[in-house]
Amino acid sequence: MTCMAAAGAATPALADSVPVGVPLDAVRTTLGVDVPHVATGVPVPVVGAPQAPVHHTGDMLPTPLLPAVPIGTELGNTLVTSPVPNLAGKPETDGEGSLDAPATTLRTRTPGLLVGSPLSMPDGSNYGLPNVTPPALGVIAPEITGAPGALLGLR
Repeated sequence: MTCMAAAGAATPALADSVPVGVPLDAVRTTLGVDVPHVATGVPVPVVGAPQAPVHHTGDMLPTPLLPAVPIGTELGNTLVTSPVPNLAGKPETDGEGSLDAPATTLRTRTPGLLVGSPLSMPDGSNYGLPNVTPPALGVIAPEITGAPGALLGLR
């Protein structure tokens, strides 16, 4: 029991994004210039349950045949700062420009496929044999839902 409790406590919590700092210090050391600071978050997609196929009376194939799968993630907070020298032509006006994109939730859904059967259900007037019908084919369009934004600043 103790081992099972320890294993359950040791599992990490699911993160929406993993923070990452882009290392540019080697460029600063090699070239001797100020470099931008870049920090962002790498999204970790979380796959949801696919839409269950539904069987309708009179159809031989379920609808949809290939279900759409929802995927959700969080676009991590991104911050880019860069030194901006001599804004007005004077060293006293040195500043720093920044671009900040706050974290936002992004939801997507994969495309799905609808396929109609080329045969009808058994027909009593045709001695119990199915009739040939024109096959139907449809695609469920993919979806992307989110509201990313960015803030541009100068100090």
